[in-house]
Amino acid sequence: MPRRQPPDLPASTQIDREIAIAPIRCYHTVTMPNPDRDRLCQHLQHLPYFAGLDAAALCDLAGLATWHEYAPGAVIFLEGEVNTGLYAVDAGWAKVVKYSMDGREQVLRYFGPGEIFSEIGIFLARPNPATAIALEHTTLWRLHRSALQPLFSAQPDLLLHVMANMADRITHLAELVAALSLHTVEVRLARLLLETAADGALVRQSWLTQAELAARLGTVPDVLSRALRTLAEAGLIRFDRRQITILDRAGLSERAQLGG
Repeated sequence: MPRRQPPDLPASTQIDREIAIAPIRCYHTVTMPNPDRDRLCQHLQHLPYFAGLDAAALCDLAGLATWHEYAPGAVIFLEGEVNTGLYAVDAGWAKVVKYSMDGREQVLRYFGPGEIFSEIGIFLARPNPATAIALEHTTLWRLHRSALQPLFSAQPDLLLHVMANMADRITHLAELVAALSLHTVEVRLARLLLETAADGALVRQSWLTQAELAARLGTVPDVLSRALRTLAEAGLIRFDRRQITILDRAGLSERAQLGG
């Protein structure tokens, strides 16, 4: 079913393919591997939410899921639309963002393979508080609220996983608010690199452009470029279009205003 797109995203950019697992029904040209029941059962089994379910319960749940495929830049859901359920990322990356009236973007969180988002849809049919967008070709499983609520009623322990995940989201948002209001872009950049640079380097995926990184830090590309140059001139990092490498972790920690 076609989805509404914001003005800068033409409808033709989106592939939204829904497949009922039994029977399989394909509505659009296949651009990624076909989903199947066994694959989804295995995927659900490795998610903390559903790790306690037996194989039969997992397969029953898989039979109620729908498969969605999105092109890069496609809208998964819009802020203000009624939230209908939980999304599990099968492949690709998505972001959840807020937009200002003048088009400024603030990234709230990124989600990759194996991660779940939109937990609020389990409990309430209320408007989405933000917009979700695919960053690359992305496939998702969606579990509708009507399929999940009986499951959680029958197995209350599963709710603990949901609550723990939502607590993590609240903590992340509180830290984001503090960073945006209390720290400079340079400090926010230093902290991001220290937190995410595996093996001392942040490898920039194809979608992690300068503009995307700026949106993640709550700034604009020009300000981000100045912060990168400042850290590089101080001998703390080295950067190019493909990655940002930490050269002096202790010095970068000092710029990040991290104690200890």
